[in-house]
Amino acid sequence: MKRKKKIALIFGITGQDGSYLAEFLINKNYIIHGVKRRSSSANTQRIDHLHDSINFTNKNFFIHYGDVTDSSSTINLINSIKPDEIYNLAAQSHVKVSFDIPEYTANSTALGSLRILEALRFLKLNKTKYYQASSSEMFGRQSRNKSQNENTKFHPMSIYGVSKVFSYHTTIYYREAHGIFAANGILFNHESPRRGPTFVTKKIIQALVRIKFNKQKVLTLGNLYAIRDWGHAKDYVGSMWKILQYKKPDDWVIATNHIMSVKEFVTVSAKKLGIQIKWINKGLNEVGINLSTKKKIVKVDKKYLRAGEVDFLKGDYNKAKKLLKWKPKVSIDQLINEMIDDELNLYE
Repeated sequence: MKRKKKIALIFGITGQDGSYLAEFLINKNYIIHGVKRRSSSANTQRIDHLHDSINFTNKNFFIHYGDVTDSSSTINLINSIKPDEIYNLAAQSHVKVSFDIPEYTANSTALGSLRILEALRFLKLNKTKYYQASSSEMFGRQSRNKSQNENTKFHPMSIYGVSKVFSYHTTIYYREAHGIFAANGILFNHESPRRGPTFVTKKIIQALVRIKFNKQKVLTLGNLYAIRDWGHAKDYVGSMWKILQYKKPDDWVIATNHIMSVKEFVTVSAKKLGIQIKWINKGLNEVGINLSTKKKIVKVDKKYLRAGEVDFLKGDYNKAKKLLKWKPKVSIDQLINEMIDDELNLYE
């Protein structure tokens, strides 16, 4: 007897993680249903290689309009699709932007998860598994000499982080109170060539390549000394799937346990592009000088500093390594190489 294909519903499919997850699940022979928000301009470039929006030739991939800020569209989609697995990757996911639009951030990032879980409860879809994309930003302000794991206390320092804490506990509540297979993946920073240009790693790579080709003069940043645990998004989506295949729903830290400051990320990336940087001055006056041209190519602007700075995040993923048999495959050095190569292709 032919085994029935599993059906996955991905909220936030047009984002970096959603596109990699869709690729991953297609390779696992899933039927994919993705949800995207209505936009006046095309926003599907990350998944256009998977979804033929003109001829609809892929019979295992479907896109729906919807929004986790809209209860009716959320419950109607879940009811009509009745998926085996739901991946909630939808959110206003930019930390800096969450200071500018806090109410929308809370509505999409916090209440969005509540709407999906409440739909599962209301529709009595007890066999549907739910994955919540939680974030290392929930840990917020932490000691510089300790890694964060599943038992570390949350101390969020942004509305984005606060909203993710709400979603994290909402997921646990529906798991324990209503018996839903609801799990949290606490993912630390993960990047890729598909990262949006307003996120710091993509902004750095994009600017340095432009500087190399004389298309841009200066890269402007905020906190150069923020330290992060950076991995590759393609690695991390595999953990999402493993989390929902585990024998019971639980909460998991996904990270690399290796760290790099923003300043070091700039220096390493520049060196790979043949640019040697010398750093001078301190604080808001600190600048990076291109040694070959003697020109200032990196500067600090206070408008990019957060109201609540998070200086240090480093993940301890031992639980996932032991129980899920998951570990990162791509090093930060390989990640930077891949992002640079992708950006260079635009100029070549």
